[in-house]
Amino acid sequence: MSEVYYTNLRSRPGRSLPKKMELLVRAAGIEKLPCKDLFIAVKIHFGELGNMAFLRHNYAARLVEMLGHMGAKPFLTDSNTLYSGSRSNAVDHLKTAFLNGFNPVSVPGAPVIIADGLKGTDEVIIPFPEGEYCKEVRIGSAIARADVIVTMSHFKGHEMTEFGGALKNIGMGSASVGGKLHLHSDSQPVITRENCTGCRQCERNCRHGAVKVAEDHVAVIDYALCVGCGQCIAVCQYDAATSGAPSTVRELVAKISEYALAVLRGKPHFHISFITAVSPHCDCWGMNDIPVVPDLGMLASYDPVALDQACFDLVKAAPAMAGSVANPDGTQSRVGEDKFSLVHPRTDGLFGLEHAQKIGVGSRTYTLIEV
Repeated sequence: MSEVYYTNLRSRPGRSLPKKMELLVRAAGIEKLPCKDLFIAVKIHFGELGNMAFLRHNYAARLVEMLGHMGAKPFLTDSNTLYSGSRSNAVDHLKTAFLNGFNPVSVPGAPVIIADGLKGTDEVIIPFPEGEYCKEVRIGSAIARADVIVTMSHFKGHEMTEFGGALKNIGMGSASVGGKLHLHSDSQPVITRENCTGCRQCERNCRHGAVKVAEDHVAVIDYALCVGCGQCIAVCQYDAATSGAPSTVRELVAKISEYALAVLRGKPHFHISFITAVSPHCDCWGMNDIPVVPDLGMLASYDPVALDQACFDLVKAAPAMAGSVANPDGTQSRVGEDKFSLVHPRTDGLFGLEHAQKIGVGSRTYTLIEV
């Protein structure tokens, strides 16, 4: 049974939220990490431009300060995206990170390094012969070559994986662009004709030219060009573009778990998650919606599977936020319901946790220890 440490978001003079995070991770044993003169990859999502739900740089600054005092050489990192956006190459990605507060002034002591390089091709290919879904994984070289992995994850909904937390931050977020192509190769979306309005948002935002609106004003996907990145699902406001068959969605979350194992195996690692601004969609959107639940707290653990399960359980037990997509008219508390499946019914994030436990990434069974 893994230990997951939790603290709420109540603060008082002399105990700010970054200070509470510091007390949390100390209680969870972060100081047991080997750090002296080691390169520590602080894996984080820098947020898409226009999104306001991503983690604030203040938390990263406090963590980096702690790691520095422990003798480490920390750096902030993420890999480039597969879809078209403000983080699809290292130049734009660095600009985005800096504009969103992850810069040498706001986070001194930790440079920002894009893990897979200028165009997403700087990768390490790791054999994974025991994988059920992946026989090799492609990881951004800065993460693959780091000595220690520490993750800071924003727990929120996701249009392809139901929810995103530590496992997705590690597995999908560490993959090079080629790795992301592999992860999404079996998860091509579909168009529900009767829902399509012909707004062309999917066409405009498809980086690969795979989606076109035909003369009948209905979007059509060219599967010879589609890489399954899910950007059309992300930008569709009419539920016309949706994830494919449940089996393919399960393959995606299982692959993410296998990538996460390959990233972490043989390395010391530690994980922090924040249940704040729990948007129904990923921080890869250039916007964010009303949170599906109130802000609940911060959690930390050496076990990323237990951490994700604890976050999921806390969100499930919480009331749905009035006016959110999980409770639009404010009349349904949704306490005890899976909020994310209400928003993304064709997804199955828990299958990813099941697979992660099966292959030895961690345990879904945990003890929650309040700090």
